[in-house]
Amino acid sequence: MKILHTADWHLGKIVNSVHMTEDQAHVLAQLVDIVRQEKPDVIIIAGDIYDRSIPPKEAVELLDRTLTQLITEFYSPILIISGNHDSPDRLQFGSRLFRENNLHIETKLTQELRSLTFYDQAGPVHFHLIPYIEPADVRAVFEDENIQSHQQAMEAIVSKIKQRENMDERHVLIGHAFLAGGMESESEERLSMIGGSPYIDSHLFKEFSYVALGHLHQPQKVTYDRIQYSGSILKYSFSEANHTKSVNIIELAADKTATIARVPFKPKRDMRVVEGYFDEFISGEKLAPTDDYLHIRLLDDGQILDPIGKLRKNFPNTLRLERKVLRSNRQLDDLHHIREKQQMTHAQLFHTFYEEMKGESISEERKDHIDQVIQQLMEQERRK
Repeated sequence: MKILHTADWHLGKIVNSVHMTEDQAHVLAQLVDIVRQEKPDVIIIAGDIYDRSIPPKEAVELLDRTLTQLITEFYSPILIISGNHDSPDRLQFGSRLFRENNLHIETKLTQELRSLTFYDQAGPVHFHLIPYIEPADVRAVFEDENIQSHQQAMEAIVSKIKQRENMDERHVLIGHAFLAGGMESESEERLSMIGGSPYIDSHLFKEFSYVALGHLHQPQKVTYDRIQYSGSILKYSFSEANHTKSVNIIELAADKTATIARVPFKPKRDMRVVEGYFDEFISGEKLAPTDDYLHIRLLDDGQILDPIGKLRKNFPNTLRLERKVLRSNRQLDDLHHIREKQQMTHAQLFHTFYEEMKGESISEERKDHIDQVIQQLMEQERRK
């Protein structure tokens, strides 16, 4: 069976005040061409279809056009799960009607853990659609108060699948999660959970023939070749400048082995980090005029009048300009603190803010109260 695996479209994304819809449409047209060429038996989209719970109309229209073309032209089943950026309720709208056209959308966890089975010459392949879920959601569905972390939540889900299924057959799990050992980038929203870790052990999935994941934006395997993040369809931050965005094509054999190939995308505009002297950029010696999205690091020491205005005459999509100069120890310390804060959860950021404002550590009672409020706000945002 041939499977196409993609994820993290983030339709409606805005990068440094630039709307990415035109770039996304360009890449999704390539995705349609890849489907036309590869003729997959099943298409998987592993979450984060939209970039936020209430997407702009342009993003909705782009998704509508793309799915309509895939359904009407190719007839291959399309399996979609919601990610942490999607609104489960909005994405689920019309899903019962869509099933008649082989479009299957799973946004909420149920006790029965609905699976889909498709057949090739070698027999059945079972697909398990597990949308992004918080431990509290799994705890409520399974009525198990011991489920307190993402790891425990996924353990409960996988255990139930194994109890119900014959694991000697071929099984594909579709999920949106953060596996321990996966490589992050700046454009991913950290999966934070009050009082616990968002990480899941990849060894949980060793009995599956293939695991199609979304959330991390860099295409990568985790532990086993058959456990794969397809990555995002575009670069969404300069931390991803060295990524090659692609889609996974999987050949799932009768003996449960998976052969995986990555088909690269060609973006309308690349996202690059370049450095050099101001005069080199202006003269074209360093870089020819381009519409690519640029982070320019200038090596000049002296003062430059209106550098961004002059650079944008040749490089209109200069999104970030930096003067790369030697920093004092204090500046380096400040940069270190900024990076530390970028890794903090929402709760940890508030605790740090409290200490800076009050000059004392937050009490355990207040900490518990703030943690609960933050968790409630995060859950409300996801359900909008």
